[in-house]
Amino acid sequence: MRRLNRSTLPTRLLPLALLLALVSGCATVRVSQPTGPVEDTPAEGQQRAARWQFDAGARPPAESDGYRPPIKLAVLLPLSGGLATAAAPVRDGLLAGYYGEHRRRPELVFYDTSGTAAGAGAAYARAVAEGADQVLGPLGREEIDAVYRGVQASAPVIALNRGPSNPPPNSASFSLAPEDDGIGAADYLVARNAKRVLVLAGDGDYARRSVAAFGKRLQEKEGTVLQTLPVYGDKPADMTPALQAAAQAAGGVDAVFLALRRAQARAIAPQLAAAGLTAKPRVATSQLVSGSGKPEDDRALDGIAFPTDAWSVTGTRGLPSATVTGASLPTARGSAARLFAFGYDAWLLTAYLEHLALSDEARVEGATGVLRIGADGNVVRAPAWSTFSNGAVIPLTGAGG
Repeated sequence: MRRLNRSTLPTRLLPLALLLALVSGCATVRVSQPTGPVEDTPAEGQQRAARWQFDAGARPPAESDGYRPPIKLAVLLPLSGGLATAAAPVRDGLLAGYYGEHRRRPELVFYDTSGTAAGAGAAYARAVAEGADQVLGPLGREEIDAVYRGVQASAPVIALNRGPSNPPPNSASFSLAPEDDGIGAADYLVARNAKRVLVLAGDGDYARRSVAAFGKRLQEKEGTVLQTLPVYGDKPADMTPALQAAAQAAGGVDAVFLALRRAQARAIAPQLAAAGLTAKPRVATSQLVSGSGKPEDDRALDGIAFPTDAWSVTGTRGLPSATVTGASLPTARGSAARLFAFGYDAWLLTAYLEHLALSDEARVEGATGVLRIGADGNVVRAPAWSTFSNGAVIPLTGAGG
């Protein structure tokens, strides 16, 4: 297990110097505590108050916007092993947020988990022994249980993935998991009073998990999954008769949820048109932009809404544009850009953890979306939304679910 302290990082990550020069002149993030409906039920409010412990005397008081970072932040990432490639953009996004903040910052210490449960458990124990008062990570799903089992009141944890169960007391979970896509899609449709939904479920774990979360969330919002039609392979068989039958069923269809990859969705789109379903709201997961795309082929996807990170669509306070950043940093371009945005938001969560954890209305506008922490400890992310127009991706402004 390697331990990397703050002083060693700039020499190892020289490309960051280009980004930091850009960040130094950027605006601060927007943190809000809006008026409006309270998210928590009375039971959830009690759950929220009971699950968190913060040492009121160790840190300076919070700033007016709720900014109150720890004294010593331990970051548990797989800096070696099979997950090291995924960890690199997360690390760099975190450092961009860290160095872009000009107020008091914590001492920052990185611990290498090696991508294993044993490595993560040992890293957490060592971080606490060395005085960390807050821990960020680990990243791998297999690592999280090992850390959750040892969570101590002196060092709250923000895990960077979903574990098999909700986070234990004094911990939170932040992820870009398939479940988030399903929950976001359900909220998007319910906000448009579309509660009778036809689901097209692709093959694979991502589709399975997003569809399960979509159905659960829709039911919580008094909606109904009318039917789930499986879609196999990138060249699925003709499903037009099944789609027509679903569209003509009693009560009708309000919307269609597509848990499909880009190629699958392109193949199904003409069949949705033949079944008369293109006039209904159609919402997909972020997998809609997975794989290669060409405008002439992607015109079939015109009008389908899908969740994206806010940074690449509308920009993010505190960060230069995704285009500018990607030109300077390899870990912020292409498919890595989403993980870079995720790492930046991980820094925001550590800096505003107490503010977000203890208030059901507190929000922070991050690079992946608007973030809050639910009473169960899971970070809830309202993403930005995009669609296709003439085969090109464009933002859907004001489309938050």
